Amino acid sequence: MTSNSIRGLVAGTFALALVAAGTGTRAEPLRWRHAAAQAESQVKSAAKDVKDFWIKTKIHSQFAMADALEGSNIDVDIKRGAVTLNGTVATEAARAKAVEIAKGTDGVKDVTNNLTVAPGESAIDPQKIREAGRNVGRIVTDGWVKSTIYARYLAEKSLEDSDINVDVKKGVVTLKGTVPTEAGRARAVEVAKSTPGVKSVNDTMRIG
Repeated sequence: MTSNSIRGLVAGTFALALVAAGTGTRAEPLRWRHAAAQAESQVKSAAKDVKDFWIKTKIHSQFAMADALEGSNIDVDIKRGAVTLNGTVATEAARAKAVEIAKGTDGVKDVTNNLTVAPGESAIDPQKIREAGRNVGRIVTDGWVKSTIYARYLAEKSLEDSDINVDVKKGVVTLKGTVPTEAGRARAVEVAKSTPGVKSVNDTMRIG
């Protein structure tokens, strides 16, 4: 089964849970977990030969929902199914959880763990982001914003065959990499801008 077919299996469940994050309630993470459970049961029957960008978005979608990873800021690098985790987590338990999630994701062949334990990230802007934090039931940090953007990309048909890197610093998002069409590029920017905690978006993506 191709990555397009697998994306079709998970798009419906993740779209409902993640796209609504900016207008949800504290019950939102429960809906995310329910969506994840549905997606997992479907994806388990799918083929393992999936594209790197799909794997990256799938890993981040799980990071965004994992309470154990609150305050973390993780980069997922992947090449032909080999995943490297870089960045910081707040505890050793969070470090183990991140590795567990990555290893359990379909299409992952190997995981290299370069994560370090460091104090958890603080909110991007405690005053302006407080309401968004209540809505999503989590502290809105750069790491959470990054993972949530990737999670939303998972359900975007216009971003199939893309290879996007998302960097976030103090709520400022930079999008790098390639997208197949101008429509996909515009959608990637739109999704990022609509994510809770995002102050602005720098678009350096290429069509290719």
